[in-house]
Amino acid sequence: MIPHERAMERRQFLKGTLGAASLVALAGCDNLSQTSWFPSILSKAEKLTERVQRAVTPANALAKEYGEADISKVFPANGNTDPGTEEYAEHVAKNYSEWTVDVVGMVQTPISWSLAALKELPSRTQITRHDCVEGWSAIGKWTGVPLGELLRQVEPLPNAKYAVFHCADVDEDGIPYYESMALADCYHPQTILAYELNDTPLDIPHGAPIRLRFEQQLGYKQAKYVMMIELVETLSGIAGGKGGYWEDDQGYEWYAGI
Repeated sequence: MIPHERAMERRQFLKGTLGAASLVALAGCDNLSQTSWFPSILSKAEKLTERVQRAVTPANALAKEYGEADISKVFPANGNTDPGTEEYAEHVAKNYSEWTVDVVGMVQTPISWSLAALKELPSRTQITRHDCVEGWSAIGKWTGVPLGELLRQVEPLPNAKYAVFHCADVDEDGIPYYESMALADCYHPQTILAYELNDTPLDIPHGAPIRLRFEQQLGYKQAKYVMMIELVETLSGIAGGKGGYWEDDQGYEWYAGI
């Protein structure tokens, strides 16, 4: 068996393990979810899955990349397809000329990059498959700046453990969207802040002008409309404390490895 096939088998095993935990949560009815102990068990299972997957997968293992002929004719835009705020509308009217991505928090040197400045940095292009938790997949060609390039310039402090991505969109109740990832994953070669899809600047439904591409995890981890990246030691004091909008409000897992 070739290494790629072994890696795929390991991923399928881990996905099955994670899926089984999810089925238990669904089949166990509301009584289980309302107990004090069952959510804790699921949390521990998720952490175990993360540790196992990290143990069997090399740190810089690449998600499969495809050729130009494999690009999907249609790449669905799901989740929020327009932040719908006055502030965002002003950025659109100005062609994002005043858009910035600020990297702040536990860093030696906080830096703010304009969209133009990000495009001047070394870039990476990758053709990868987006797997949505809703069950669909699509292959797209993404171009952007490797996130590790930004972190090397701001120099994270020793206690920084997570990167939190603050976004421009809000839900119907005005709650901001955000996501997070382990700091170590920010340095993965395929973790980029994308500004192009299929050789065209991102459009609004797909997260213009900047979105995260975190190819080793499911689609809901790919934050759109990124405005600020905050390095922190813990996620417990941010919003609902579970590391992301979908994790806080929808019960999605924080570690969504594929």
